[in-house]
Amino acid sequence: MSNRSPRRRRSTLGAERIARDPDYLLFFVVVALLGIGIVMVFSASAVRSLTEYGDRYYFLKRQLVWAVMGLGALLFFMNSNYRALKSVAVPIFVVSVFLLVLVLIPGIGRVINDARRWIGIGSMVFQPAEVMKLSLVVFFSAALSKSKDQLAGFFRGLAPYLALVGLIFALILRQPDLGTGLAIVGTAALMLFIAGARLWHLTGLGLAALPVLVWAVKAEEYRMVRLTSFLNPWADPGDSGYQIIQALYALGSGRFIGVGLGYGRQKFLYLPEAHTDFIFAIIGEELGFLGAMTVVCLFAVLAWRGFRVAAASQDRFGCLLAAGITTMITLQAIINLGVVTASIPITGIPLPFISSGGSSLVFTLAGVGMLLSVSRYREA
Repeated sequence: MSNRSPRRRRSTLGAERIARDPDYLLFFVVVALLGIGIVMVFSASAVRSLTEYGDRYYFLKRQLVWAVMGLGALLFFMNSNYRALKSVAVPIFVVSVFLLVLVLIPGIGRVINDARRWIGIGSMVFQPAEVMKLSLVVFFSAALSKSKDQLAGFFRGLAPYLALVGLIFALILRQPDLGTGLAIVGTAALMLFIAGARLWHLTGLGLAALPVLVWAVKAEEYRMVRLTSFLNPWADPGDSGYQIIQALYALGSGRFIGVGLGYGRQKFLYLPEAHTDFIFAIIGEELGFLGAMTVVCLFAVLAWRGFRVAAASQDRFGCLLAAGITTMITLQAIINLGVVTASIPITGIPLPFISSGGSSLVFTLAGVGMLLSVSRYREA
């Protein structure tokens, strides 16, 4: 018996290192969301593309390029061993912080719609905040996987991570981009909780941060306008409440099955950002309640499979990585859907996989590739 046990143990450990098939349901859900996004970006942007660029396929062609790049990143990470990310977590995080600083420098950061969030050459631009979303998840996963008890103490354990999150939030707030900053804070908080941070620590910090959030809203006039227009958009239907009202018109006119793909009216320059942040309103208008709920259900399945992958992970790093990426995507979807349905104030968060956008789509698909890599090394 003593001679057989070591061999059996070595065999079991060897089996753990063998990559399985990825979570195909998760993969096909993401592909379905991406396909819906490409179709809806074309439908929602054709009028604006023709009006502004003389080419009704302008935004569609850009979205296809970014989708191909994103799928390439997904396949690369899916077929790589996610454990290799631990060795590059620190340099990637440092570069991401450097990019957040760089984008704030006049002459380097691009200003679009009074926000300095982009870096790029010519028409090809990317948002450093999108890089930070993914790099923060990788860095926190690597750092928090070293010890289970490191977060038990507040000052030695939790405080350094909170300081990093606070720094990132401050840099993103300077762009300004409060919505992305809050999404990053939410993702980091859940990862810290899963890693062992005490709930009362996180709850107390959340309550203590409320005055900071109130200050951040009051510091910029447009944020106060968004808050008041969210509470009563019909108080100023021609200005601050206009976008929300048009989104609600689009959702309401779709009824159960929609007015038909391509037959929506709000995209005829009535609804601002119809192909980006408010594309869900066009989905509701053209595909109706049925189409809108299909999208919601796909995100629900993505969240279920993602957290299932985290629970079945063989190691702490894989668990935190899968949970962080799933939280990042799910939280962005919830915020976007909340904005479009007038459930929360406007924040400027795109709908993952569906909204028109370059860096957001590429890095989100790269994150899914990492998630699928974790699923390949899950427990049986």
